[in-house]
Amino acid sequence: MTEEKETVVPETTEDQGPTHSGFVALIGPTNAGKSTLLNRFVGAKVSIVSHKVQTTRAVVRGIATHNNAQIVFMDTPGIFKPRRRLDRAMVTSAWGGAKDADLIMLLIDSERGIRGDAEAILEGLKEVNQPKILVLNKIDRVRREDLLALAAAANEKIAFTETFMVSAENGSGCDDVLDYLAKTLPEGPWYYPEDQISDLPMRQLAAEITREKLFLRLHQELPYASHVETEKWEERKDGSVRIEQVIYVERDSQKKITLGKGGETIKAISSASRRELSEILEQPVHLFLFVKVRENWGDDPERFREMGLDFPT
Repeated sequence: MTEEKETVVPETTEDQGPTHSGFVALIGPTNAGKSTLLNRFVGAKVSIVSHKVQTTRAVVRGIATHNNAQIVFMDTPGIFKPRRRLDRAMVTSAWGGAKDADLIMLLIDSERGIRGDAEAILEGLKEVNQPKILVLNKIDRVRREDLLALAAAANEKIAFTETFMVSAENGSGCDDVLDYLAKTLPEGPWYYPEDQISDLPMRQLAAEITREKLFLRLHQELPYASHVETEKWEERKDGSVRIEQVIYVERDSQKKITLGKGGETIKAISSASRRELSEILEQPVHLFLFVKVRENWGDDPERFREMGLDFPT
């Protein structure tokens, strides 16, 4: 269920009109561009992005302020046919996020269209009562007539209240979506302070940033059996922060791949993560990464709790 939050009344003037707020579940197949779109809406990085499918593992909330509205986007894991315990937890999390929202936004990759997981999601949405909008992504790569045909086909299956065509990569059409949401969400006070862009704890965001760099560096060599946790966070007197993180893998062979020859790979991952964390935190970061083998961590309830997922029995 959606966590109860203290409401926040922003400062407004009479001519601005009443404030609006609400939760929007961003769902879709894996690699449809949900995290990229969320970061575009929020105007900052709150969800990690990689070309590896199923990068997002738990619901990440990104908070966008647009006109008089606070729009809380819930970036859900990509929905697909689960095979492992972790897969089942991710898909359950995605559907749970959808059912907790005020409005559902279905994102479809225009290049891939409606097939496979996208078709199954459309069927599943028939059982969900919330209002739904359709967003076709990557429109810069598809002919207009094909986009119109795709939109018509999707609307034949589900009664979407609106259809939008966007490019999460370059921002085309994204303001139209925000305009619509700002006036459609219920009137009411805001849930978060005006300058807050996510409810993700900084320790967890830091772990996600490192996991992204891990995926980008080893997307072909390293399977999904890896997980990052922030074990230590120390604010130092000189204004810097010392962060210690552990990368969990399942086998010694994966540990060797992650470390690389002479530690070259782990140094590159650490350097990339440290640079981005320094930019986000606006302070120097001393990042220390350790790689540990934990066989079958994907069956450990504690690891699921760290990821913000319920452990499926």
